[in-house]
Amino acid sequence: MTAAPTTPTTLGPDSDLSRVFELAQQLRVDSVRASTAAGSGHPTSSLSAADLMAVLMARHLRYDWATPDNPDGDHLVFSKGHASPLLYAMFKAAGAIGDDELMTTYRRFGHRLQGHPTPELPWVDVATGSLGQGIGYAVGIALAIRDLERRASRVWVLCGDSETAEGSVWEALDKAGHHRLANLTVLLDVNRLGQSGPTELEWDTDAYARRVEAFGCRAIEVDGHDLEAVDLALTEAADGRAPTVVVARTVKGRGVAEVADKAGWHGKALPEDLAARAVAELGGVRDLRVRGPRPPGHPGPAHPDGRRAGPVEPPRYEVGDEVATRVAFGAALAALGARPEVVALDAEVGNSTHAEEFAKAHPERYFQTYIAEQQMIADAVGMAVRGFRPYATTFAAFLTRAHDFVRMAAVSRITMALCGTHCGVEIGADGPSQMGVEDLAMMRAVLGSTVLYPSDATSAAALTTTMADLDGISYLRTTRGAYPVLYDGDETFPVGGSKTLRESADDRVTLVGAGVTLHECLAAAEELADEGVRARVVDLYSVKPVDVDTLARAARETGALVVVEDHHPEGGLGEAVLSALAVAGAHPAFAHLAVTELPGSGTTGELLDACGISRTQVAGAARALVAR
Repeated sequence: MTAAPTTPTTLGPDSDLSRVFELAQQLRVDSVRASTAAGSGHPTSSLSAADLMAVLMARHLRYDWATPDNPDGDHLVFSKGHASPLLYAMFKAAGAIGDDELMTTYRRFGHRLQGHPTPELPWVDVATGSLGQGIGYAVGIALAIRDLERRASRVWVLCGDSETAEGSVWEALDKAGHHRLANLTVLLDVNRLGQSGPTELEWDTDAYARRVEAFGCRAIEVDGHDLEAVDLALTEAADGRAPTVVVARTVKGRGVAEVADKAGWHGKALPEDLAARAVAELGGVRDLRVRGPRPPGHPGPAHPDGRRAGPVEPPRYEVGDEVATRVAFGAALAALGARPEVVALDAEVGNSTHAEEFAKAHPERYFQTYIAEQQMIADAVGMAVRGFRPYATTFAAFLTRAHDFVRMAAVSRITMALCGTHCGVEIGADGPSQMGVEDLAMMRAVLGSTVLYPSDATSAAALTTTMADLDGISYLRTTRGAYPVLYDGDETFPVGGSKTLRESADDRVTLVGAGVTLHECLAAAEELADEGVRARVVDLYSVKPVDVDTLARAARETGALVVVEDHHPEGGLGEAVLSALAVAGAHPAFAHLAVTELPGSGTTGELLDACGISRTQVAGAARALVAR
């Protein structure tokens, strides 16, 4: 492919639209060049949005490419992450990367210009590529900027028309409208063609506009290739009146006659000969440099909400008192509000999860997303981008709906704390739709996650506090019912540790539990002791990372382990223990009690017994192992 000129020409924010057109053509040319050099990518999706992005970066995006951490700069989220050739062409036009990097490293192993953008690049806030998520993240960023930092920055999103089939797009726009996020603008690239054919609405921009307005946002319909119309639309969008979606009718493959508005080119690099013709048709290789508007320079507070951190005083509980771990979580979360970077998010269940305790103490940092778990996680991600410490809480069963957002948050290297309450069959009469019995597997599988499962109020409060200083995604699993406090307030609970509550030199079996099943293990140990069988009891409150040393020592000294959990057997406590024993080279006699059948409604005791995880079954499994 033709090399770029060696002497760049600078394009300033006051350049006329004829120069902006040249920038758009350069973005198209470089999108074709990069994807053809890589042999893969999405050039046609990039070509449709090039005019939108040229106008934005030249005349509206207030951003200093040399200082991407400037807190007053605008944010650009590429929800349409597969159009990465366009984004990287923009980076080149801004002088952030060179032509050589664009042409030789895009989509190559070990390099940062990946197939879909990630925050490995300093100009990227969040990883995108799982479609339908970018607007949600932008809503979270916009909320943080406006309501927590009180800055004048704006958030811009490039969204594709295909991804509007995702319900999460409309969750996000609903919340943008509800919060009146006038600092948010979405550029919707309506290019008519999806991956396998026409999109649902094709070029019916009126339908898109009506839907946008139904969710409380302003819609502006434009020809996405009319630079003057796009410029006027973006000016109007930034007037501070309402969250805005610029509904831009575009042509997929714009500027290259052989592929323009033709199906079958999605996700395909142009062959060398066609790429050469495309570059010539687009006017050849250019090397314009863009110096767009500067950040507004609005002085923000020294701390996220202008206050210095106060002392965190977690709640304390008396041994023997009956307290639910979800209650302790709420009290500890409220105490953590002394740290101004801590924010809390709820999905309209705060009175059950006890996250509302934070709302009572710190209402200005409490965000209600209603029954929109995907958007709750997206808001948390956006706030984490701005340096806050989000705690997002709902029933464990409902977090599964937001799993893709959690997964992508790990790709973005986001730090946030999640709490899932009402776990397992223990919740009783509500029945299986409300029972979180998959959440440990889900959260253990997240890259770099920490998974914690306290068994009493003291450990729940301590671990809630600990999460405020953990990197990555941490998850706290809490129980609905009230159970006796086992530990005094001075006990510590390091991540990766465990607690051994009963132990002797004569132990013949080890019972391992967490949450409600730890209490069942303790009761089973008492029953076994009456029969002359000594049982060790381990509280495995840290599920990931797990305490390999304690488990290996128990296997070696007692020769038999019973693991019992209020969760499906796949991916939960039992598999965590087995993995740890495999690492340690320990091979004890082993029994695993878990929820293997579909539960129904009933009392806690009835359900624990029916699912085979009650004290009676724990004791029976231990007897069977000892007898062997």
